[in-house]
Amino acid sequence: MSLPISDIVAALNGLPPEALWLAMLLLCFGATVAAARWFGEAGLTAYVVVAVLGANLQVLKPVQFSVFADPVALGTVLFASTYLATDMLAELYGRAAARRAVAIGFAAMVLWTLILIVTLGFAPLTPDQAGEGLAWALPVQGAMETLFTPVPALLVAGLSGYLLSQYHDVWLYGLIHRATGGRHLWLRNTGSTAVSALIDTVVFSVLAWVVLAPEPLGWRPLLFTYILGTWVLRLVVAALDTPFIYLARWALARRAPAYA
Repeated sequence: MSLPISDIVAALNGLPPEALWLAMLLLCFGATVAAARWFGEAGLTAYVVVAVLGANLQVLKPVQFSVFADPVALGTVLFASTYLATDMLAELYGRAAARRAVAIGFAAMVLWTLILIVTLGFAPLTPDQAGEGLAWALPVQGAMETLFTPVPALLVAGLSGYLLSQYHDVWLYGLIHRATGGRHLWLRNTGSTAVSALIDTVVFSVLAWVVLAPEPLGWRPLLFTYILGTWVLRLVVAALDTPFIYLARWALARRAPAYA
């Protein structure tokens, strides 16, 4: 007997958000290692695309964690895992591969947004057209608009934060690599992710929730919910993802090439 997804969601709703956050972290980081091991450069690039698209949906959902006074937007773990994926690409396949994945992720975001706009542009069924057989489809247009209407408005914010932070991550990763003579993998992975995540958080939050928002947020939710709250979680993620880049390098059973 199959368990309905709604029942699974209801059961997950009863868990502490911190437990789900940890499960998300293990899922995302484990997926990057699996992508590297099974599909190599192509797998990591595909993961970047999936994670970028998913994170731009998750960020629309704030969640109350017990360790924070204010709700914190989701998307932190999923988007932060893209830095791990590009760091893996840089470490295992070189800077060109990492930059290529960033560019493909950018193109995927643009294409996805255009597809959504056209999809929403199709007139929804009327009750007479739906009849009894397609009555379930009547709420679909409204549900899709609720989820995806903000996407075009947030496109500039998302792309700006994504491009600036991701290219900065690749650049800083290489800078630390050269400065340390290729030693201290943990330092270039954690350091580049921490700084780049702050850039993305600030750029995206200011553009999305203030500059481009029809009703700009006040400084308190902007600072604590979308900037500080998100970045603190990203710092934790940056510290926790380091073992996984070592694991990926070991899983591929190869020496990391010189950063080029």
